[in-house]
Amino acid sequence: MRLSLMRAASALNTWIYRRTGGTWAGRFAGAPVGLLTTTGRRSGEARTVPLLYLADGADFILVASQGGAPRHPGWFLNLAADPSAEMQIGARRIPVTAHEAGPEERALLWPRLVALYPAYDQYQLRTTRRIPVVRLRPR
Repeated sequence: MRLSLMRAASALNTWIYRRTGGTWAGRFAGAPVGLLTTTGRRSGEARTVPLLYLADGADFILVASQGGAPRHPGWFLNLAADPSAEMQIGARRIPVTAHEAGPEERALLWPRLVALYPAYDQYQLRTTRRIPVVRLRPR
């Protein structure tokens, strides 16, 4: 999908999610969707994207796949610059701190993530980069 089309779809999904508290646009292909808000690493402005997530206790696990694109998604780069963010699940907004899963943690989480959304395996095959897995821990 072209980047401009992906951005438009993301903006529409975010708008619908916020207006319905996640009742609409809160699931994709059977997987739960939340809204991640980061601080833009260059702009300093709030940036919100809808993302699939895996609940792991109180934590949220995200995959920085961008559909298997050759580059990391902007939200991942924003978290690398400033790990403080907000995750919206339904109408609830949760302040979180992000960290990238190390190789062992990623190896444990990856099968669960693929079970949640099987296309992640296809995305990894499309790219030469190692797709990062991110843990968001509520503050």
